[in-house]
Amino acid sequence: MSLVTHEELKQPSPLLSGPAELRELPEWFHDQQRAAWKQFESLPKPTRKDQAWRFSNVVLLDLAPFKFGGTLSEEERTAILERSRGLDEVAGRMIFAGDELIERDVISDQLKKRGVIFQSLERAMVEHTELFRKHFMSQPTILGSAKFAALHQALVSSGTFLYVPRGVEIEQPIEIFHWLNGENASVFPHLLLVTDELAKVTVIEHFRSVNEHAPGFACGVNDLVAGPGAKVTYVCAQNWAENVVALQMNSTVVDHDASAMSLNLHVGSRYSRFESLSRLIGEGGRSDLLAVAVAKHQQEFDARTLQDHISPHTASDLLYKNALDDRARTIFGGLIRVEPHAHFTDAYQKVRNLLLSDDAEANSMPGLEILADNVRCTHGATSGQIDEDELFYLRTRGIPVSVAQRLIVTGFLDEVIQRLNHPAIADHLNRLIEEKFAT
Repeated sequence: MSLVTHEELKQPSPLLSGPAELRELPEWFHDQQRAAWKQFESLPKPTRKDQAWRFSNVVLLDLAPFKFGGTLSEEERTAILERSRGLDEVAGRMIFAGDELIERDVISDQLKKRGVIFQSLERAMVEHTELFRKHFMSQPTILGSAKFAALHQALVSSGTFLYVPRGVEIEQPIEIFHWLNGENASVFPHLLLVTDELAKVTVIEHFRSVNEHAPGFACGVNDLVAGPGAKVTYVCAQNWAENVVALQMNSTVVDHDASAMSLNLHVGSRYSRFESLSRLIGEGGRSDLLAVAVAKHQQEFDARTLQDHISPHTASDLLYKNALDDRARTIFGGLIRVEPHAHFTDAYQKVRNLLLSDDAEANSMPGLEILADNVRCTHGATSGQIDEDELFYLRTRGIPVSVAQRLIVTGFLDEVIQRLNHPAIADHLNRLIEEKFAT
């Protein structure tokens, strides 16, 4: 059963043959999905002539081969659960295969008593309707993937809802796994994270495939809301199979005196596009956007960002580092925008590419749009190869060339990961990078 067929469109609802038919979702949500489906159909497919898709290999965005995943067997379920371990200590864990929640480790009674809500989207939209409707996909998709955001909204049927009330600090990370299972399967992961005043939480999402060679399609969305004085840390560990086409759209809203840090690690997939919209709506807000990509063979990682300073006295800092080998490609298109009256903005944007092959290609397009006075904004992008002096130094100490190169590259990338200041998560991300170099 393919994602889009004429027969499906003749049904009373275009979603009847999708995952949502297995769940009794509220009628208002189905109405939103029908409207989103119409929007998806009406929007044109992206082309390389579009500025938002400049340099992108849009030919890979053919959805015709993909379908919804089937029902899991007990053996498949058991195997996925056994492989769904990233961190040793977590405050809670959810595991999804396709759009099916197959396990939820509940949070402690203490956190429940303090008002923390950690549940599936389908429960949240019923039990916490007002909060859900206020924040679910409430930010505009303006970085190029509006068509795919509409597709996500039309077909998403499950995901994670996390609410952290005023003054609550969750010390251990929340961990979420999303698995693609099956040939040409599709998945629509979603995270809705809302923090109230002075709350604090760290979330790590893992994106993986059961079969490391199976083609598939992933189309995910994150809604991250940092309330006044809150501190939100979000980590994405993207390790889809080598033939997966993936899009991930992230929106972060930062209120006054709040901070939001996101770190995205990209090691898997054939083509991965990540869009990050960070809106600083309150004075004193801060947003840190971090990313690491290790690209080999013919992989393509496509990042588009907007640091949108709406209020005065806000700060943002973007640091993206890419290591490219073979015929891999990376694309970065980022903009710092300082809205009128957002005086005393402090914003930075830096992209660094390390080319390990003469055939690798890095395209970087940083930019500034400043509509206010008294601001400090800088941006820059660099591309280069391994320093021969560094390589020579390691070789004179008996370290083989391949090992020396790996040490230099991991050191180059580690600057970004250490910005997290979370040793357990840093160790996990470094293991994924090491595994990528071993392939």
